[in-house]
Amino acid sequence: MSTMNIALPDALRTYVAGRVDSGQYGNTSEYIRDLIRKDQLEQQKARLHALLEEGLASGPAAPDTDDDWGELRDLARSRARTVA
Repeated sequence: MSTMNIALPDALRTYVAGRVDSGQYGNTSEYIRDLIRKDQLEQQKARLHALLEEGLASGPAAPDTDDDWGELRDLARSRARTVA
């Protein structure tokens, strides 16, 4: 793990110290890591929302065919081999 230094105005520094003092976080680093994880999750949700909107705007749905399912199975198998 590497270290990153940040500068905060006194008001924010006091706020962060209060969050740590509340006992919910063991130290300032835990608090900052939690904020970053929450931000990452929000970014993932925004990406999913954008993809859903794109899908809805792409036109009417068409029924899946056996060929569609075969293509999905092939893609899943291919990705599973690269992960294993």
